[in-house]
Amino acid sequence: MDKEAFVFSQDFSITDSSSCSHGRYVDHIDDPVSFSYSLFFKRYLLPNRPCVFSAKFTNDWGSRKRWVTQDGRPNFDHLLKKFGKTIVPVANCDVKEYNSNPKERIPLAEYICYWREYIQNNYCSSKGCLYLKDWHMYREFPEQDDYKTPVFFTSDWLNEYWDAIAVDDYRFVYMGPKGSWTPFHADVFRSYSWSANVCGRKKWLLFPPGQEEYLRDCNGNLPYDVTSPDLQDSSIYPSFRQSVQPIEVIQEDGEMIFVPSGWHHQVYNLEDTISINHNWVNGCNVSIMWHFLQVELEAVEQEIIEWKETMDDWHLHCQIIMKSCTGIDYKEFYTFLKTIAENRIQVLQNPLKNKGEAFPLISSEPASSNLGPYHAVFDLQRVVDVIAALLTNLDFRKLGIESFSPPPAELLNHLKGVLSSVK
Repeated sequence: MDKEAFVFSQDFSITDSSSCSHGRYVDHIDDPVSFSYSLFFKRYLLPNRPCVFSAKFTNDWGSRKRWVTQDGRPNFDHLLKKFGKTIVPVANCDVKEYNSNPKERIPLAEYICYWREYIQNNYCSSKGCLYLKDWHMYREFPEQDDYKTPVFFTSDWLNEYWDAIAVDDYRFVYMGPKGSWTPFHADVFRSYSWSANVCGRKKWLLFPPGQEEYLRDCNGNLPYDVTSPDLQDSSIYPSFRQSVQPIEVIQEDGEMIFVPSGWHHQVYNLEDTISINHNWVNGCNVSIMWHFLQVELEAVEQEIIEWKETMDDWHLHCQIIMKSCTGIDYKEFYTFLKTIAENRIQVLQNPLKNKGEAFPLISSEPASSNLGPYHAVFDLQRVVDVIAALLTNLDFRKLGIESFSPPPAELLNHLKGVLSSVK
């Protein structure tokens, strides 16, 4: 991040992103040479606007050379040789289970055998349309040279934190035949996502934040498929006619799409397709993640409200249930923020390497550190904002926060002191 982008961020209210006007056109970014991280930060990250990057941004990826045949189709032989014994998650697109598809775990070799037969049978099988989804390829093969996260997406607090605790990650590979698809949803924690087509084409149906409220049925549930004729029935979906048409994006071979926070979407593979997808959170949308967690906890509390007076530590049970549903509770969210803050403080404490810089230059891990000292300050400011919000939240304060290490109020004062020292 350069100084101009940093100054821009100081005048831009993060809450403004939820009320930004979103047009029907999604920008297409063509030239990797002329398009900088700071431009992406100002035009898309902060305003929470989608965009598509041309195939020029992924031309040098190993996966685009080795995972794909000369005629642009999945290179099954290479994938079998490199990953054939790996166990992967596979969803059945023809079966609805709640508002998603049931999954099973099978060897990649078995899935590729199915995929080849599915193509030969004119994209038909008694097993249904199977889609390899959410494979943690990066976690299983950390030394891979099949792709590198583009600089635009390296301010990635989610994967920075989960890498640090070595528990999980939010980096995925998707592989599926023509006709495979993902039902209507918004991404985990209302995170950003980016998705790059190694080969094949996708169709995206995108809804700006807030539009999903018009798509709820009379019981408050979101649809499984936004193209279903049932949505036209006002007795089932009373507000559907107030919704806007989705923004449709055709993502071509090699292109990357940036999907902002809280944008609900539905995705189709128009051809046999392989993609690499990451979910990520950073200073631009961490307040959206915090709002999402509050909404999730409120839903849990309402679900078991009848037990409030009779259950010991009812509020702690609510946290446990929320974590089982979302993957994180309030205490871990605080630990997440603390980890990011500690990393950014280390960045700012690096020895000065360039006297022309207002702050020390960056040379250490994580990858987001390479975005520069202004970005480290921006990140710390956003952590301070959210920890301050946590301290005003009654549910958070019920968790015995004085026993946290360090206590949130102490950490908040420390971070404010760090920020004051670099201004």
